[in-house]
Amino acid sequence: MKQNTKVNIITMGCSKNLIDSEVLIKQLSLNGFDVVADSDKDDASVVIINTCGFINDAKEESVNTILSFADARKKGRIEKLLVMGCLSAHYGKVLSQTIPEVDRFYGKFDIPQIIKDLNGVYFANKFYQRVHTTPSHYAFLKIAEGCNHGCSFCAIPNFTGRYKSREPESLIKEAKELVTGGVKELLLVAQDLSCYGKDLNGEFLLPELVRQLSDINGLEWIRLHYTYPTEFPTEILTVMRERNNVCSYLDVPVQHISNNVLGLMHRRITGSETKQLLKKIRKEVPGISLRTTLLVGHPGETEQDFEELKDFIREYPFERLGVFTYSHEEDTYCYRHYKDDVPEEVKKSRASEIMEIQQNISAKLNRRYIGSTLKVLIDREEEDSYIGRTEYDSPEVDGEVIIKKEKPLITGNFYQVNITDTSDYDLFGDVIL
Repeated sequence: MKQNTKVNIITMGCSKNLIDSEVLIKQLSLNGFDVVADSDKDDASVVIINTCGFINDAKEESVNTILSFADARKKGRIEKLLVMGCLSAHYGKVLSQTIPEVDRFYGKFDIPQIIKDLNGVYFANKFYQRVHTTPSHYAFLKIAEGCNHGCSFCAIPNFTGRYKSREPESLIKEAKELVTGGVKELLLVAQDLSCYGKDLNGEFLLPELVRQLSDINGLEWIRLHYTYPTEFPTEILTVMRERNNVCSYLDVPVQHISNNVLGLMHRRITGSETKQLLKKIRKEVPGISLRTTLLVGHPGETEQDFEELKDFIREYPFERLGVFTYSHEEDTYCYRHYKDDVPEEVKKSRASEIMEIQQNISAKLNRRYIGSTLKVLIDREEEDSYIGRTEYDSPEVDGEVIIKKEKPLITGNFYQVNITDTSDYDLFGDVIL
């Protein structure tokens, strides 16, 4: 392809995929390509779709996106259509037969080959440099690839392989470059943060990594996502308590609480051990905001199991909670050994019940902030208000702080905000100047 060729990169799925796309954008830009992200126009010569293959809904969304651009490719509105990512890695051969308009399907780690196929040069020494597609004041930092846990319902290890930690030195270097470029909040992500470093030297290195990151001048918030409850590195709680720029926020996807279901899921933790961990986290980091993810409708989940799960979230309330319904994914232990025996309508009903309980929990927990003053990071400006977040909420998935547009505020800056009202998930307040 010629220099200045326009390339449109479409990203589906999680923040880890987003980072891969940002790396690809940087590599293409270094080669002189004109790159845009997530454009719905068909004025680009090349379209690259970075797909998600996590559950049925995500796969369907990815396939529909491919089909929409395949039609543009067929009609000659774009010259090349390339597909990468998890769905492509797992179903590329099948998709190539059913969607021949796609020029090539790639795996999750094939960025060098994509660059080569576009007649570009892959800059290996700049692999972790990337172009921001998030607001300039926050960025995701992927500290590892892959997963070793082998949960019965999850196909992700098939796409990503075994757990592989990035070297701490490269992470610190990338973080410093991001902060120099204006980033004030780093969100650490991986399929599992908890076992970071174990594959490098046999030790859990997350606490030390976060300590080193917290020493970076100008980095005001560090946020931790996806800490697996099994082999949880409890020393990280000391770091969170002692370092002011490590957010009192932790994402711990417990999935379930019933020993029956946890066993079927191959989670290698009991309900009692999960509760003990949550108690320890609350004790060690007072005032922490906990996010979790639950999975309902797993094969073998009984009404008794589900009732136990409801009782659990009432007794151990989470500030933020999301729920998935079980999806019978190919090449998983569940698919090979279990029958998908919970009807779809029951799965959806259980998910709705969980979220109804959580809505009431969230509303109650939010009301405790009325009359308090919180540090708020402004994410964006809307017609009548500014939208920000406290350290207790992550972008896009959690609640927000809505501030009336009475005084000019700067996106990406922090302000002290007096909380005057709440809704089920959001806070309302006035800036104290």
